[in-house]
Amino acid sequence: MINEIFDRNILFWGEENQQILKSKKVAVFGLGGVGGYCVEALARAGVRKLTIVDFDTVSKSNINRQIIALQSTVGKKKTQLFEQRLKDINPDINLKIIDDFYNSEEIIIDLAKEKYDYIADAIDTMRSKIYLLENCYKNKIPVISSMGAGNRIDPTQLYISDLKDIENKNAPFVSNVIYQLKKLGITEGITFVTSREKPFVQEKISENEKITTNSGLDIEFNKIIPSSTPFVASTAGIYMAYYIVNSLIKEFRT
Repeated sequence: MINEIFDRNILFWGEENQQILKSKKVAVFGLGGVGGYCVEALARAGVRKLTIVDFDTVSKSNINRQIIALQSTVGKKKTQLFEQRLKDINPDINLKIIDDFYNSEEIIIDLAKEKYDYIADAIDTMRSKIYLLENCYKNKIPVISSMGAGNRIDPTQLYISDLKDIENKNAPFVSNVIYQLKKLGITEGITFVTSREKPFVQEKISENEKITTNSGLDIEFNKIIPSSTPFVASTAGIYMAYYIVNSLIKEFRT
């Protein structure tokens, strides 16, 4: 039954590569519009060992773009919803759940010790995103990061690039990420999914967010609320999953 799930994958990249994916380990940080589509595509591709990290619950404002967001799931934990969904896709999946706000290098150190093959960064909080990318870089875990899904409508303008080759360096979020990483001495070696489209929002809105981590740490920050559409975040997540899978399997074309 389990093998049957992946028959169409095997018709494309072969049985050997399907077995390779079954043995690989990937962690997805952030289960929103980008991360949700990414982790689902990874599960459907056949990546068996997955770690998912998120602290949030579904809100009504998520429904326009997040695969897990429905009227019936509002108020429920994203990690719990994805646990149920991913096991419904593949009952054989090996799932580790971290229902917390990411702010600890220990998580990355543990993933490095467990020889994780890839990390997908779909975090939308600047401080946590930079911290995650820094820790992946230091601990030599390959990472692909989403940067440019908000405030956009055109998925055809997304592209995959190394940090050093990013084209749209003047977009505010992009320039901030590049600046923060450069301060840490990181100018290349991290892969991004980003967009050539100029960001747009009708009205600039921000809100103060307060979070208490599982360790009892109180975190407070000002969060800028981006515009979002059903098209770009989902496509960025699929791009990330594609890039990870393509990096993990062997060449199969003749």
